[in-house]
Amino acid sequence: MNENALPVVVVGAGQAGLATSHELTQAGVEHAVLERGRVGQTWRGRWDSFCLVTPNWSVRLPGGHYDGPDPDGFMARDEIVAYLERYADKVRAPVRENVEVTSIEATGNGFELRTSEGDLRAGAIVLATGAYQRPYRPAAAGTLPPRLLQIDVDDYSNEESLPPGRVLVVGSAQSGCQVAEELHEAGREVVLACGRAAWAPRRIGGKDLVWWLVETGHVEAPLESLPGPEARLFGNIVATGRGGGHDLHLRTLQAQGVVLAGHFLGAAEGRVRFAPDLAETAASSDERHRQFMNLVRELVAERGLDDPGIEDPAPFAANPPEELDLADFGAVVFTSGFRPDYTSWLSWPEAFDQHGFPIHDDGASTVVPGLYFVGVHFLRKRKSSLLLGVGEDAALVAAAIAD
Repeated sequence: MNENALPVVVVGAGQAGLATSHELTQAGVEHAVLERGRVGQTWRGRWDSFCLVTPNWSVRLPGGHYDGPDPDGFMARDEIVAYLERYADKVRAPVRENVEVTSIEATGNGFELRTSEGDLRAGAIVLATGAYQRPYRPAAAGTLPPRLLQIDVDDYSNEESLPPGRVLVVGSAQSGCQVAEELHEAGREVVLACGRAAWAPRRIGGKDLVWWLVETGHVEAPLESLPGPEARLFGNIVATGRGGGHDLHLRTLQAQGVVLAGHFLGAAEGRVRFAPDLAETAASSDERHRQFMNLVRELVAERGLDDPGIEDPAPFAANPPEELDLADFGAVVFTSGFRPDYTSWLSWPEAFDQHGFPIHDDGASTVVPGLYFVGVHFLRKRKSSLLLGVGEDAALVAAAIAD
């Protein structure tokens, strides 16, 4: 194989890129996997105590299902990286580490890639650069005083990395709730500016939440099942795997002593402002909880399972601050979500929708022939970017390329 002229180039060596590599190899398609850092680079950048929110048994990359000693546990950050490294070796993925792709141009018979190691040509491209690539900050973030340390969750390491003082966490989906809990347990005073995210108990009737997500078909929900394109940006069900996994949501954080507030509106004259919508936010989250619990009830009735003992959530007591003095705050951590970032380095803006997601059919771009995507959030189904489900999309894309 010509090192500079390749039939297929896969960009990204996380779970999506490695799964695609496995499927291409199985189909007899020569290819290379280019990774800007090292295998599993995105996972390497998570905060120190990060761990999976899905149990180890749900790690199901093709040809490399989890087979370790703790299927019901939750791999920590470094264990996830080690697993991906072993998987890359096992499937003999042709990964070229420390090769950053800076641009891709379509030619008459393929693509030209500019990389940190020189130019390459490829007949087809698979972009497996992550479910989301760019941290999102609300526009009002620009009103905060410059003296405050302001970081995205990607830049958060641990409590000790933050300056003294109270911490404002903006965003209450999975990352926001996990960081707020960790900071509070470390002795910090934490204010959580809340957005809308679903929640559910970690365990229902003795089975892990993810078992129910799989068995009810929740993770199989297709993109078309969403109420609208913007719903693709909603956070996943809030959960945590820390300490073996436990409940984590607005009520548990409030009970611990985290100050809950409405969504972040910005700052003025040394004070941070919040919307008076915390009760509405909690009610919205409770409604999504109710919808999922109904799926659980339907499955229990269908299969004749034991009653899992589902209880309605306790009343939510909302007495949030609408303003706080920023004088005793030391840092703001933005956990307000991520957005796709293809258009910042690719020359086909028409190949992506208004939210930045690819326009495709089963992972194949319908705008740029020869361009494919794997590992995108809700590419085809809710599980498309997960260790649980990315292999399904990888197989479809590899088969399309082989054909």
